Amino acid sequence: MGDGVLEMRLVVTAPDYDEALRFYRDVLGLRELGAFDDGAGRVAILDAGRATLELSDVPHAEHIDRLEVGRRVAGHVRVAFRVDDAGEATGRLLEAGATLVAAPVETPWRSLNSRLEAPAGLQLTLFQELAPELG
Repeated sequence: MGDGVLEMRLVVTAPDYDEALRFYRDVLGLRELGAFDDGAGRVAILDAGRATLELSDVPHAEHIDRLEVGRRVAGHVRVAFRVDDAGEATGRLLEAGATLVAAPVETPWRSLNSRLEAPAGLQLTLFQELAPELG
């Protein structure tokens, strides 16, 4: 087609670049695709697997926060990472400096979700699919 989007990139400005890079690359396990220092600053591009843009209205965002945390806590942006084991990944990120907002909880749509505050000011949901994926 030639007119479709080929990639989505979430760009985050990290006040502590080294800590954020260590956390997301070395602890969470996002593979580094490239890192650049042009003398004016540094950037790393990390592969997060398949990217999707999830748009939510305010009532749905409030509903998700109530399910995962018990109350509204997220701002207008929250980053969600699908992992194989939400409990293990949550523990690993906590050991690396993340702050627990809510421990893993099973959702009505059969995923296990936890909520964390992470470096660079990001609120994260880690989610593990518990039900088999549909075709």
